[in-house]
Amino acid sequence: MLNTKNVATDAGGPLKVVQVLPALNSGGVERGTVELARELVREGHTSVVISFGGRLVDGLVADGSEHITFPVHRKSLWSLLQVRPMRRLLEGLAADIVHVRSRAPAWIVWLAWRRMNPTTRPRLVSTFHGMYSVNFYSAVMARAEHLIAISDCVKNYIVSNYKASESRITLIPRGLDPAVFNPRACTDQWKKTLFEQYPQLKDKHLILMPGRLTRWKGQEAFLDMMSRLLKLRQDCHGVVVGDAEPGKQHYEEELLAKRSALGLDEAVTFVGHRSDIAQFYGIAAITCHMSNKEEPFGRTVPESLASGTPVVAYDRGGASESLNVGFPQGLVAADDVVSFAVRVDDLIDADAEITLPQSYYLSSQLASTLAVYRRLLAE
Repeated sequence: MLNTKNVATDAGGPLKVVQVLPALNSGGVERGTVELARELVREGHTSVVISFGGRLVDGLVADGSEHITFPVHRKSLWSLLQVRPMRRLLEGLAADIVHVRSRAPAWIVWLAWRRMNPTTRPRLVSTFHGMYSVNFYSAVMARAEHLIAISDCVKNYIVSNYKASESRITLIPRGLDPAVFNPRACTDQWKKTLFEQYPQLKDKHLILMPGRLTRWKGQEAFLDMMSRLLKLRQDCHGVVVGDAEPGKQHYEEELLAKRSALGLDEAVTFVGHRSDIAQFYGIAAITCHMSNKEEPFGRTVPESLASGTPVVAYDRGGASESLNVGFPQGLVAADDVVSFAVRVDDLIDADAEITLPQSYYLSSQLASTLAVYRRLLAE
């Protein structure tokens, strides 16, 4: 059973908000940018996103935002050549807020912004989406006028490593759209289509592992866990949703080789990148989060909980924070694959009571983010 609450969003005049990030392909930062842009438009604000483009651009524009393709993705000194064009672009946009979400574009934007007229330039906000390595390059994220941290562990990291005053930092968890992530998203027709494509999934408890295929996300541990789980019960099937980043397809090949070595070819299916992740949450018996290091947030946790599906996750990082308030019985000691398999086994047959706080919904994120914008503009 899932309990949710709604929250009001904004009271005030419309704003023009420019978000800047390297590209719009896949991943939590990208999806979060698109979702916030959609909510801004819904609330009557003007939304502009600057990036080098990607497969999410069409949807962004269809939702009412403007996209400007700009080479903000390169991590090299050549990017400094983009400072002057960026300054001209920002002056022409005449936005109220510029919101940077990554280090490479933050350097271009900050260098351009500081040369603009202080009385007319937009206010500058940054979101720390990660616990960046502590060095000169990363420090640009703390140069914004106000900083947003996506979890408590990220906020504490900023204070400890960048000496930023807590008064300049606001904790705002990434919000999800309940119209997308809810127990009703997974329809009978969708299930029928899925089982036609992957008949091996039918009549099984599906154990979901969502996320990009990268070493730190924990897909190797997931395969080890599935090997142990299938010794406890045989009515389960693992589903890995996500693809490898460009140029890193070799890691997927490694995972497939490990699947074969563990004898899991008939028990774990890799379905690649999917745009219907909300439906996969809905059909899953359990969603797994097994990152092998502290993750700043771990959005798969609240997304799955909002869909009514229990989550089992290692007790560390941002994923631990959201699971602790939404479904604490899903927490397992970090890197303990044996206990993880046992917990999954226990929860498959349990009547899970899930309560996801309102702070994890887009309406709350938008209200909190707009409050940051308006406080800056009022100064």
